Amino acid sequence: MKLATIRTEEGTRAVRVEGDEVIDLGYADVGALLAAPGGLAAAATIDGPRSSADGVDYAPPVLAPGKVVCVGLNYRNHILEMGRDLPQYPTLFSKFADTLIGANDPILRPDETTEFDWEAELTIVVGATVRRATGAEAEAAIAGFTVLNDITARDWQFRTREWLQGKNWQSSTPVGPVVVTPDELPGGVRPSLTISSEVDGEPMQKDSTGDLVFDPVHLIEYVSTMITLRPGDLIATGTPGGVGHARTPARYLSAGQRVVTRIEGIGTLDNLVTADPAVVAAAGA
Repeated sequence: MKLATIRTEEGTRAVRVEGDEVIDLGYADVGALLAAPGGLAAAATIDGPRSSADGVDYAPPVLAPGKVVCVGLNYRNHILEMGRDLPQYPTLFSKFADTLIGANDPILRPDETTEFDWEAELTIVVGATVRRATGAEAEAAIAGFTVLNDITARDWQFRTREWLQGKNWQSSTPVGPVVVTPDELPGGVRPSLTISSEVDGEPMQKDSTGDLVFDPVHLIEYVSTMITLRPGDLIATGTPGGVGHARTPARYLSAGQRVVTRIEGIGTLDNLVTADPAVVAAAGA
């Protein structure tokens, strides 16, 4: 099953995507659907108003997740390209909901950075409330998976040993277009899918999500040991090799470039990098 949140004239709506149609599920977003008792199970059979899927405006699937937990250094080849050893434990940081944008929305490039980089990521969408989940409980807590690009201001990221300031720029992080339930993916809750990114049509990253050091089930177990995970929370599982910062010479994003992020069986993010309009307005004042 594929779920999405779309923008309409009446506001945002959670929908089921079936072929060339979307079916309204009666909720404002996928987060509200997941939080409703039995919401995910019911979503498969709800037969609400139908409309064409052509040209729909995708919002982030979960509009206001309580948590966006991100994993750094989780693909073997990316760890090696960054000159690091394989980690014993997941490297975690967080993003704020205000960073999230839809699958085709513009990525706002802040004027304060000269090192704006791409990071394609498989992202877990949590579907149950769990604390210290293990085994089958952790598996059952995975509602599905979506695509995210953890766009990063590297110069800000590495100002200190903590990464948060490089990862939390307003309207910089595309996510979507859909959430795909594990039963539709090879490998289920441990999917093995081709993940890739390109900039202006040039391939930058390509790998398999099977290369993760810490798989989605392990991440649910690990994060829920610390804090309760709730429906609609997101866990971005890390990026493969090919980021701009690790290239020789390094390469970074400029306004006007297009970033395309794909995960096989889930979907595509297609985003134009644009100058932050607030900065442009201030410069013209």
